[in-house]
Amino acid sequence: MPLVTPLSADYDLETQKLAEFFNETLGFCPNSVLTMQRRPAISKAFINLNKAVMANEGRVTSALKRMIAWVSSNATGCRYCQAHAIRAAERYGAELEQLNNIWDYRTHPAFSEAERAALDFSLAAS
Repeated sequence: MPLVTPLSADYDLETQKLAEFFNETLGFCPNSVLTMQRRPAISKAFINLNKAVMANEGRVTSALKRMIAWVSSNATGCRYCQAHAIRAAERYGAELEQLNNIWDYRTHPAFSEAERAALDFSLAAS
């Protein structure tokens, strides 16, 4: 049971529109976002930050960004974030072999040296 009850998805229309990003990424809007909208400026800032970080720009794929998030979430012990990150990695096209062997990314042949470096950096930064 949450300490603060999430509000309905249509509580704040601006947040609802921004939260479509999570519906595309995860297939649903996380309760954390629904809770944050008690202070709509916070929910909007959080969503925009997430969108900026996870934007599919540059050479890091959306799938790898989500695997990086999973390694970081694992290191910090956030099961909530782990579940969302691995689900999003799957939705964004991460290879099943990588998802099944992410614990062994340092040695498993499904991961390139560049992916290993990114995942090592994520682990160290976390």
